[in-house]
Parts: sequence; structure tokens; C-alpha cells
Amino acid sequence: MSVSTKRSSSRSGSRHLSAKIRKKVLAGKKSTRLKTATKRSPAGKAPAHKATKAKVKTRPLTAKKRASVAPAKKGVKKAARPVPTRQPQRVKLSQVRKALTAKKTPPPPPPPLTHDEAAALRLFEQAHKEFSRGHFVEAKSQFRSLVEKYPNVSEVAARARTYLNVAEARLRSDLALPRDADSLYDRGVIELNRGEYVAAQELFERALKREPDAAHIHYGLAATRARLGAIDTALASLRRALDLQPNLRIRAQRDHDLTALHNQPEFEQLVFTGRS
Repeated sequence: MSVSTKRSSSRSGSRHLSAKIRKKVLAGKKSTRLKTATKRSPAGKAPAHKATKAKVKTRPLTAKKRASVAPAKKGVKKAARPVPTRQPQRVKLSQVRKALTAKKTPPPPPPPLTHDEAAALRLFEQAHKEFSRGHFVEAKSQFRSLVEKYPNVSEVAARARTYLNVAEARLRSDLALPRDADSLYDRGVIELNRGEYVAAQELFERALKREPDAAHIHYGLAATRARLGAIDTALASLRRALDLQPNLRIRAQRDHDLTALHNQPEFEQLVFTGRS
């Protein structure tokens, strides 16, 4: 075989080989492209792609929000939020002046008393004076006449009945009173300490009728009258007691029953005479 024929055969063989290589290369490219395709599941379905969360831009939290969002530590109590207090409303000076200078309407005057009402009130005042002095017999008769004459004056008559019952009770108790001066004085001191000044005055007066020159009885009567507010008669009884027994001045200086007489000039002269 000649050289030319060998060359032609070699060329044709090389061309044949190159065509095969090209097919292999092309076949390889196709296979690689198929490999990149998504694989199907055994059931023939493609796997679902995981949903990707969209990124949201958020602003940075402030210090107050961090404190509110942060979980509370165990054993640590959150401080209570202060309750907002309402500020008092401001009052204008003009409003205050108007309120102060505004003329208040006076209440309507009471209706005038009728003839029976005025007469019943006068009789009640007279009977009450006798009752406060311990003259229960006179007070009883006056209260009884008031109730009989003016029963239509309901308020005054009701009060008169109350005093009438008390006066009758006092008179009934007089029957059980002791007869000697010392026992009457002791009962008077008991009533004075109890605050029953009217009863104490009556007992001291009864005791003086039996023993008129007893200094301690005059002194007790002065204390009782001072408690009742009868200043003049209280000073008279105290003067009589100090004349009979001058050493009672020391007792009178600190006696609370005579407090109503302390502002009287005569009391200063009677009690503090000769004081250094």
C-alpha cells in the first residue's frame, strides 16, 4: 500500500473518531443538563419548596419598650405605675369676690305668736323659774294650770306636762327625806357630785332651816348656786359661810364648783383677803 492511501485512511479514521467523540460530548452535555433538573418524588410529584419569610424592616426598640417587653425576673416585683392625680381647678379671684359680696337672702321671719301662745309661754317661764329654784309646790300648780288653760298650744303644753311629772316625783320623794340637818347635808353633797344641782340646792336649804348657823351648809349652798349660775345668791351664801368659818377660804380658792365666781371682784375680796 502506498503512502497516500495510508494517509487517506488515517484521515478518514480520525474523522470517524472525531465524529464519535462529538456525539459522546453532546450526549454528556445532555445528561448533565438532565441531572440539573428537579428530581421528582417516588409518587411522581415534585417536593414543595419551603416558603421563605419576607424580610421586614423593623425599627430599634426604645428603652421603655424594652423594659415592658423584657420578661420579669423571678422574685422581682414591677413597680406600680403612678396614678395620675387631677390638679384642682383654679378658682378666679373675681368669682370668690362675687360669692363673698353676694347678698344672701335672709330667711323669712317666723309667723307672729297668737294670744294664747304668748300667754302660754309667759306662764311656762314663770313655772320654770320656780322649778329651778326648787320650789316644786309652786311649780307644780303653775304647770298644771298651764296644761288646763292652754291645751291647744301643743308644744308648750307637752313640755309643761314633762316638768309637771318631775315636780310631782320630787314632792313624793320629799316624804322619804331625812329630818336632821347633817343627813340632809350629806344627801345634798351626793346630789351636787351627781350634777343634780336643783335637788342639791333644795336639800341644803332644808338643812339650813334646821341648823341656820352651819358654815359648811352655807358653803355647799354657795357651790350649788354657783353651778346653777345664780351669781348674786351664791356670793351671799359664800360670804355667810366665810363669816362663820374663815378657814374655808383655803378650800374656796381651789374649789371647781365656784369657778363661775372667779371673775367677780367680790369673790377676790372674800377669798383672797390677806393673801401675801
